[in-house]
Amino acid sequence: MTRRRLVLALLCLTVLSPIVLYTDRLSASSNPSSNNEVGDEASSLSFGTSDAGELRALAQVALEFSPKFSASELTNSVKEPIGVVYSDNSNNSNQILTTPEDGSKDSTAKELPLGKSEEHKSRVLSAAVDERSLPEEGVIKEVTDGVTGNNSLEKPESVEENKEETGSQHTIPITVPEKEENKSEEKVKQVPPRNNTEKYHIVPSEKKSSSTTIPDARVRQLKDQLIRAKVYLSIGPIRSNPHFVRELRLRIKDVQRALGDATKDSDLPRNAYERLKAMELTLAKGKQIQDDCAAVVKKLRAMVHSSEEQLRVHKKQSLFLAQLAAKTIPKGLHCLPLRLSAEYFSMNSSQRQFPYEEKLEDPDLFHYALFSDNVLATAVVVNSTVSNAKNPADHVFHIVTDRLNYAAMRMWFLANPPGKAAIQVQNIEEFTWLNDSYSPVLKQLRSQSMIDYYFRTHHATANSDANLKYRNPKYLSILNHLRFYLPEVFPKLHKVVFLDDDVVVRRDLTGLWEINMKGKVNGAIETCGQSFHRFDKYLNFSNPLIAKRFNPRACGWAYGMNVFDLDEWRKQKVTEVYHYWQNLNIDRQLWKLGSLPPGLITFYNRTLSIDRRWHVLGLGYNPHVDHKDIEQAAVIHYNGNMKPWLDIGIPQYRGYWSKNVDYNHIFLRECNINP
Repeated sequence: MTRRRLVLALLCLTVLSPIVLYTDRLSASSNPSSNNEVGDEASSLSFGTSDAGELRALAQVALEFSPKFSASELTNSVKEPIGVVYSDNSNNSNQILTTPEDGSKDSTAKELPLGKSEEHKSRVLSAAVDERSLPEEGVIKEVTDGVTGNNSLEKPESVEENKEETGSQHTIPITVPEKEENKSEEKVKQVPPRNNTEKYHIVPSEKKSSSTTIPDARVRQLKDQLIRAKVYLSIGPIRSNPHFVRELRLRIKDVQRALGDATKDSDLPRNAYERLKAMELTLAKGKQIQDDCAAVVKKLRAMVHSSEEQLRVHKKQSLFLAQLAAKTIPKGLHCLPLRLSAEYFSMNSSQRQFPYEEKLEDPDLFHYALFSDNVLATAVVVNSTVSNAKNPADHVFHIVTDRLNYAAMRMWFLANPPGKAAIQVQNIEEFTWLNDSYSPVLKQLRSQSMIDYYFRTHHATANSDANLKYRNPKYLSILNHLRFYLPEVFPKLHKVVFLDDDVVVRRDLTGLWEINMKGKVNGAIETCGQSFHRFDKYLNFSNPLIAKRFNPRACGWAYGMNVFDLDEWRKQKVTEVYHYWQNLNIDRQLWKLGSLPPGLITFYNRTLSIDRRWHVLGLGYNPHVDHKDIEQAAVIHYNGNMKPWLDIGIPQYRGYWSKNVDYNHIFLRECNINP
């Protein structure tokens, strides 16, 4: 009996005592007046800021995860809630886990990191917390946003407004109703163990990504769909499905209508997105029908090859048309010499003489040489030179043209004399010394092989890209090669400035005669700033004659505005050098046609580089010539196919040329030549 009593006593001690102790502890924690113990336990649950909105937001989160009680029930359960404020000086950080009551995993579960605590003052409010004064979604968002920050929470605007209404500036009330206190005991029992971490997750903050939108993204997508659709139409298994082919063609038409000429998404119609989606669905069907990737790749390669071939053909056609436009005489320029020739032959012989003929052989004056068959272009060169000369009476112009344009050229300058400057117009046919026996180039130009090269359209090399630019009749004219016979043309002169007919003079050129030639024959600007202006661009260095005598990287120079020392020319026998190389190039193996390659050879080591401001090139082919260089230039050169008197001329440069033309002249108006 004694043993039984002893067992019962031990049983009471081991079983009932923990229950009593546990219920005492719960009763102490549920009592609102006992704040000391609760404050000690909650002191570690403190935030790293003293803002009122943070604690209020935390209270709102606690209400969110108590679904069994509504806001009205909470407010009805107590009329005068007490604000509880905790303070602690510990540096520990803890976490609050919020879960639903049943302990199951919820998408809204949150793990809130807690920072350092700070001391606050408590205050009792005179009214219960109103549900409307705490917007739940905004506050929760601010709390969760703060979780991913630096352990601090930002104050939402709604909390600031509520703070003004309640008059609190430094304290935050947390309402603890009686029913919620009772339910908190159940929540303590229902909280799962802390080691079950897969049921909880930290809600990341919402990050705003500032991605740059592409203005033509949808346009590109529509174009890609069209390419894919056309590829599908050419694949065998898809072509055998007429229903799908009909649908795909319908989608292609819809996309093409929607795309139109749009270059950006804003140009597309409103239904473009629907058509894009419809096409995407149709293409998905096609992908299911055709799974042979090799066939698709093969077809795409064929399309790329076809596109490249078409591009090559178009480039060749464009080059041919540009060359054709460059060597075609406009109607106005064809009409002008005819009109001038008729006027010239109607004049008396006594009226056909130029004034100031005594200046033509005076070596102390400034002499210019122009060899051209273009009346209007020659007139621009003379007019621009005289208008910019400091003393026009000291300038003499020697113009040589062919027999066809001789009368027109003389008539123009008889009707439009260049002021006090002297002018001479000569016919190349009058140079009896220029014959086949003396000039090898003249013999070559009159050969049948050369004529066949130019005029046989079905020649083996006629359609070659490399030969298109050389198939210009100007290379058949001896006027193009007369520049190599300047001492013979001007036997009594010492120095002469050679000008092409496609230049415009913008400054006084008398300074050219003051240049010290240093024993050189030719004064010109160098053009080796770019690789394609080196000797290897113009000469055939695979030929041992060229490779042994010249440097392939030597700088080229430009014709168009050149100073020639005729005394040095005669002393160094430069014309004989020219004849030597022309005889070696009878089969065109050393260089192609033109006057620049033989000029580079003839004046090799005989050319003086002058200041680049004397001569600016590129206005006939380069639309990006620096405007500053043009303004500083003494001579601007329209070298290239885009001459200013042609429709294909570069518009931004045409004004420099046209301002030297009097379009109100009766001959120009009769031939309908307009700016």
